[in-house]
Amino acid sequence: MEAKIRLVYSDQLEAKSVAEAISPDNVKTPRCLTVKTSRIGNSVVTLIKYEDDNLMTFMATIDDLLSCVSVAERALSTVRKFKPS
Repeated sequence: MEAKIRLVYSDQLEAKSVAEAISPDNVKTPRCLTVKTSRIGNSVVTLIKYEDDNLMTFMATIDDLLSCVSVAERALSTVRKFKPS
């Protein structure tokens, strides 16, 4: 199973911030699972590959990723509110 998730942001800095927030380098995944995230321009692209047949694990991985994205986006939104004009 494979999923490619592309999220588009208003600028490259926002995309970079989200990509870095959801790409910790100390997370280990099972052998059958790979998750790679990169920033391309103002987009964040994540490729998830799962080489097993448990659909629930695959879907949970996608759900976890999108939850992390949501937290990163809310953090950016909060920072913007307090940034001096």
